[in-house]
Amino acid sequence: MAEQPFSVEKVHENVYMCREKFYDSWNQANIWLVQGSSADLVIDTGLGLWDLPGFLKQQGLIGDKPVQAVATHVHFDHSGGLHQFENFSIHSLEADAIRNGDSYETLPIFTSFDEISVPPHEGWNMKAYKVKSAEAHRKLRVLHFPGHSRGSIGLIDEHARILFTGDTVYDSPNLIDWLPTSDITAYVQTCRRLQDLSSQVEEVFPGHNDHFDGKRLHSLATDYISRAGACHKITSAFMKGAATVLLKAKHTGNIPAKFCYHACCCCCCLV
Repeated sequence: MAEQPFSVEKVHENVYMCREKFYDSWNQANIWLVQGSSADLVIDTGLGLWDLPGFLKQQGLIGDKPVQAVATHVHFDHSGGLHQFENFSIHSLEADAIRNGDSYETLPIFTSFDEISVPPHEGWNMKAYKVKSAEAHRKLRVLHFPGHSRGSIGLIDEHARILFTGDTVYDSPNLIDWLPTSDITAYVQTCRRLQDLSSQVEEVFPGHNDHFDGKRLHSLATDYISRAGACHKITSAFMKGAATVLLKAKHTGNIPAKFCYHACCCCCCLV
């Protein structure tokens, strides 16, 4: 039997974490499945190169109930698989980017062929990869967490006291706020909101790295606020300028994809 493209781990009652095993990258994102009594919810969908709904069905994790997918934000490692679901949602500010398969906002240049250990099919080429265009069919009531991107969202289950944060906050001192649609001022306000929310949640399930508790959420939000001074804003502005130039050049086809990818990786190392 062929190796499965996803791993899966139960992390909470009726909550599962999946990861793309064939995407060998620092940027590997978490995919969350929340099983409900009348419907199931998939939060973030990975690159979309492998059949996520098929895997979940094969594992017996989804079945006859309706399945709703939602992306915490538009970036390719979270929104790439939205097209695989009949019903999905994303913040209205980023819906057009998904509808149009906009590579400028979805940022597919942040991955490379070398990171795909098992291609989805024979003859597949990373140069052709982009987030597939798709139309969102339903809307959800969500928490708007602008900062990392303008349409970043979070999802909170107040009964279970769990919060899904996407890339707004994860267990790292280096939250990314230097992308073209990032906004440090908005990020600080979001982190103040997260400080308030931290006492209402017991577990936080982020877009990357391991999950953590509300106390750690408060600490991470507080740390970002304390670092978001003049020096940090100058550094982030420089990196945003470099990233914007590279992304626009790639978007218009003026530089090779390989050059653009490695240049952007250098920016990541400077965070």
